[in-house]
Formats: sequence, structure tokens, C-alpha cells
Amino acid sequence: MKGMRRMLLHHQGPIERLDLSEAAAEDSPPGTGEVRLKIRACGVCHTDLHIAEGDLPAHRLPVVLGHQIVGVVDAVGADVANLKRGDRAGVGWLYDACGACAACLRGEENLCPGAQFTGYDADGGYAEAVTVAAAFTYPIPSRFDDAEAAPLLCAGIIGYRSLRRAEVQRGERIGLYGFGASAHLALQAAAHWGCAVAVATRGPAHRDLARRLGAAWIGGVDEPPPWPLDRAIVFAPSGEAVRRALEAVRPGGTVAINAIHLDALPELPYRILYGERTLRSVTNFTRRDALEFLGLAAAIPMRVEFELFPLAAAREALVRMKRRELRAAAVLAP
Repeated sequence: MKGMRRMLLHHQGPIERLDLSEAAAEDSPPGTGEVRLKIRACGVCHTDLHIAEGDLPAHRLPVVLGHQIVGVVDAVGADVANLKRGDRAGVGWLYDACGACAACLRGEENLCPGAQFTGYDADGGYAEAVTVAAAFTYPIPSRFDDAEAAPLLCAGIIGYRSLRRAEVQRGERIGLYGFGASAHLALQAAAHWGCAVAVATRGPAHRDLARRLGAAWIGGVDEPPPWPLDRAIVFAPSGEAVRRALEAVRPGGTVAINAIHLDALPELPYRILYGERTLRSVTNFTRRDALEFLGLAAAIPMRVEFELFPLAAAREALVRMKRRELRAAAVLAP
């Protein structure tokens, strides 16, 4: 592939003023253990926005953002046994982990201190092609087309891990604080497990989507649900939402924070932690999470809400995400 197009982020700052400029690059052949994917779709994630605006300090600049990648293998490096030319594969946020540290040996590669991330430490999917480690790719269930599958590769997997970290059990009452790309998929998983789901969000389009996906109650973040929650997940990067979720869960309940960036935690009166309530963060995901979730998504099957943008409109998609103008997810299509 000659002259591969890609959208480069050169600087950090308010996304409305940033230029994701189109550039061409010679696409080198994949190395040992690597494959090159011709990209068919790439989801747009809030983490991309946090990187672009500097909420997360840059690991390298310029960089190609994007870590919800669906593509077709068009070149295979040495020592790759799980993929061949023509295979469809997905790539997520976790680009690499060392495999030898204490975290990796515990099965917690998401906490590996040497972990690298797609679209952050290595160029990602706002491009026509990408080279990745074959060991960190995932088979895409055939029932999803390329654009449908893209949001599953981060929004979906991290929502699934959040449900697990919140210790959701079948038939429980669950609260989702904030509603968008990740939450609309987590709602469907929880409903599949027989859970009653309360959604706290203020956007009319988000409320309508939650209603159509089967939410049992919909209200504002400052409104208490009509019944005590067993578990809650905070998707909004808002410390105030964390406090409201803690107030809503029963004694012994759990609140999981699904946010790579959080504005600040407000003062938390001890009474809302008392009663053996648990507050925990969610950090990245493992390959096992990815494989489990993709199987679940196909079995339900999940309905993926997204809006499609051409590759050159990457900044527009990020601006609309920042302004909460998207129904759920945004996907770029080269």
C-alpha cells in the first residue's frame, strides 16, 4: 500500500481549535509477530478526546488516534499462526503488555506497568491501515458488519469489564450514570442477565435510546432511582455522579467508575460509604475480557447505535462527542 492516508494529531488543546491533518505515509511491512490491517472502520472514543485535549498527557506526538479498529489482514509477518491474509480482525485499546511482570502473571495484563495503548503509544485507527501485534487482535463475530463491530472493541468491552468489576449478579437492580457508547451496550448485557436497569442522563436523545433499549427507569443524575440499587456504574467523567451513585446503592453494594479521566471527586460523607459499600475504578481491559464480551455480544445479539463519518471528518466527530450531540457512538470509515 503506497501513500496510506492517516489523520495526525500534532498538538493538544481544545478540540474545536485543533487540526487533525491528513498525511500520507509509506506503509512498511509487518515485523515478527505482527500483521497489517487494511482498516474498514474505527470507532471514536472519549479517550481519543481526552488525549487530543490534553486531559491525558501525550505519550507521543504526532500520533494517529483511534483504538476501536476493524480491518482485514493484508500482510502477515513472521511467526504469526492465528491470522492469515483476508481474515477480519479487531484491535482495541490494549496494544501490548509485557507478559512477564507480576500483574501479567496474575492475569491482570490491563495493569501491566509496561502496557502500551493503541492510538496513544502507537499509531491507531484514524487511518487506512495499521500494523499491530497479532496476539492483541480479536476475531469479529460474523453477525456484525464492520461499522457495527467497531464500538464493541472498546466501548463494549470496557462496559462489560465494568459490569464485572461492579460484581453484577443476574436479576439485580443496576444503575448507569451517564449514557452513551459504552453504557448503551452495558445496558443490553445487564438486561440479558435479567437485571432491572436505571439510567441517569440528561440528554433527550440519550433518554429515548435508553427507553428503547429497555431501561426500567430513566431520570437525572440528581434524581434518586425509585428503588435501592445493588450495583452502579459511572460512565460520566463526573465526581458528582460518583457521589450520587454511592447514595443510591444499598449497603453492601458496589459502584464502579468507568472513566479513564475524572474531573474530581467531591467530599464524600462517610455515611454514604458506610454499610460496606465498595467504590472501585475500572482500568483498561484484558484480552480475556475482549473474547468473553464479543461472544456475549453475538449471542444476545447486541444492537449497536452509531453515526458514520468519513475519515476526514474525525475532528467533527470528536467535537460532536464533546458537545454530547451523538446518539451513542461515532465510527469513522476510510
